[in-house]
Amino acid sequence: MEHKTGLEDMYVLKNHKRLRCGYTTGSCAAAASKAATAMLLTGDEVEEIALMTPKGILLHLPVESITITKDEHGSVSEATCAVRKDGGDDPDATNGILVFSRVRMIPGQEVCIDGGLGVGRVTKPGLNQPVGNAAINSTPRAMITEGVKEICAQHGYTGGIDVEISIPEGVEVAKKTFNPRLGILGGISVLGTSGIVMPMSEEALIRSIGVEMGVLYKNGGQYLVITPGNYGETFSHNMPGLDLTYEMKCSNFVGQTIDLAEEMGVKGILFIAHIGKFIKVSGGIMNTHSRDADCRAELMTTAALRAGVDLDTAQKILATNTTEEALDVLAEGAPDKYEATMEEICRRVHFYLNNRCKGAMEIGAILFSSVRGKLGETDNAQKLIEIINSQNCDQ
Repeated sequence: MEHKTGLEDMYVLKNHKRLRCGYTTGSCAAAASKAATAMLLTGDEVEEIALMTPKGILLHLPVESITITKDEHGSVSEATCAVRKDGGDDPDATNGILVFSRVRMIPGQEVCIDGGLGVGRVTKPGLNQPVGNAAINSTPRAMITEGVKEICAQHGYTGGIDVEISIPEGVEVAKKTFNPRLGILGGISVLGTSGIVMPMSEEALIRSIGVEMGVLYKNGGQYLVITPGNYGETFSHNMPGLDLTYEMKCSNFVGQTIDLAEEMGVKGILFIAHIGKFIKVSGGIMNTHSRDADCRAELMTTAALRAGVDLDTAQKILATNTTEEALDVLAEGAPDKYEATMEEICRRVHFYLNNRCKGAMEIGAILFSSVRGKLGETDNAQKLIEIINSQNCDQ
């Protein structure tokens, strides 16, 4: 019989598909800690544990890999068990891994929490935990503490409990995450603010952008180089004379990234972006995912018309399917208007970037094509490069 966790009827609708929800590494750590504490205090194995998540959803999670250790007097000295991560239909490198908790009694009345094998250690400021701590975020720590205290109260135990969370597979999984770049070394983070994984959550993606930005900012990144994705990252790494110490990606969330930077106090951003993404920004579109808006051909055509191309060329640009194709049409049909069109696009991009931040920071962009290389830049791009390079030399 299939185990019922409590999430069987919880789905997220995404692009007309029902995506199954899951539970976080934080929920796994808290549930394993509750189960291990019960076994420590009773000596009896626990095969399933109930956990109330911060979201208010009660989970019933199976317990695996149980080990109960006894001393020479036959008393339980420590207990270890694991709960397997289930991220639902969310694409997550941690899905299916075991999150272990080892507990033992200690003097005092505190619940002391640390990380073991496969749990990262914080080495840079700006994260949820201070430098030196295990990368177990505040909400999972609170969940672990509450769960352990609940079990202790049930069995009349008033002493302290030492909890060590370990995720053996986390050593390898961490290499597939941003953790090394963020300054979390040796493993993955134990995360979760609600205890529940919402599949493909844009909010979670934006939060992760904010976390990475916070680390860069706290470590001296007053001015940032930001690319939407892999194309921009590759192009920026091939640009001579640009220091990329404080570089990050923003995916499609251009507007939200600017908002995060403004709130944080970032002084400037230089975006380096493929024309296929930032042609949309030239029309004030601040989420560049095709699901939200396209208008690439329309915006390319408008810029070309403003630059003075003839109607025949404009119609051909309007009929293109990609920006790379549109550039070919423009270069062939109106080569004398090519540079002016790029300048017009960059002016519009600059206008809407400034409009988003309301002048709160120095913000600009460099646009490129995968085929044609650099296409153009905003008027302040070179100034930003100088500031970025100077900033990094001063560190």
